[in-house]
Amino acid sequence: MQARLETPATWLGPDMAANPNRWTWVLSDDEIATLRQAAENFLTTGRDLAKLRADNFDLPAPLCNKLLDLRNTLINGQGFSLLRGLPVADLTRAEAATIFYGIGAHLGHARSQNARGHLLGHVTDLGADPNDPNTRIYQTHARQSFHTDSADVVGLLCLRDAKDGGDSLLVSAEVIWNAMYEARPELALLLCDEISTDRRGEVPEGAEPFFNIPVFNWFAGKLSGIYQRQYIDSAQRFPDAVRLTARHVEALDLFDTLANDPALNFRMRLSPGDMQFVYNHALLHDRTGFTDHADPDMRRHLLRLWLAIPGDRALPPAFAARYGRIEVGNRGGVDVPGERLIAPLSPV
Repeated sequence: MQARLETPATWLGPDMAANPNRWTWVLSDDEIATLRQAAENFLTTGRDLAKLRADNFDLPAPLCNKLLDLRNTLINGQGFSLLRGLPVADLTRAEAATIFYGIGAHLGHARSQNARGHLLGHVTDLGADPNDPNTRIYQTHARQSFHTDSADVVGLLCLRDAKDGGDSLLVSAEVIWNAMYEARPELALLLCDEISTDRRGEVPEGAEPFFNIPVFNWFAGKLSGIYQRQYIDSAQRFPDAVRLTARHVEALDLFDTLANDPALNFRMRLSPGDMQFVYNHALLHDRTGFTDHADPDMRRHLLRLWLAIPGDRALPPAFAARYGRIEVGNRGGVDVPGERLIAPLSPV
């Protein structure tokens, strides 16, 4: 455990907001053409998207090398990147999804995002009740709050943006640790103890409906964060969950205050064709609430990937409670009885 971290992921939001060239990759015309051709080659085979792998989404060496650099940026660098310029308005849903899934396949291995085995997720307002403890917040128009997902990397492809709102926010977990330990070290250390988090009804066989894990996890010289405040709060409905004391609540409230500090975080607006990739072990992400278009065909819609990344850091044994296993390149996601892995092209 370190009192203060200084790594490429200990950035401050205003610095990133002022330097978009540090995190934006604008796809060239040649790169777009190459990706479209690779998608066409895969689609003509008639194979299911869930069967797509790096070796059947063939890309030339220069583009493969850029994606390897992107992977390194995620796990060893600033922890996020934005690929801009995919012309989704000119693509079918199948073409856009195949390009996105193919890029993901060159970064890592897709993991199930819910109890239905969805390797390709759909982030859109399905009218779910954000106050229902079994609702996944991405299925609503409500603000999500800063959190991590249950995989090494989360990727998003924006197909359509909202009428208003729905901005993406990022903050460094390492910066939160530094600020928290400097101001209130006793509260920072309290978040190194196990806390219960709700599984929201997606329960692996033989598991409790919640899992126990610290917010701050120190292992092999690295700090890995895992956090979803709404799910921590809703886990208190289970009598066997770790009880939140007044001191726990104070620590969690300070964590939230720091995460929401514009001196630490920054926001970006994903436009149609933008692909955002975020490293969950070093960063937290959030989405503001949004107002959607009245026309269903214009409503906010993003595709999502959860990826296990080869060559990634080791995770502590506590992560197995949520990730199922902690083997590098083969961990994360939601694993429940009877799950069948699919990559649907529309919300189902």
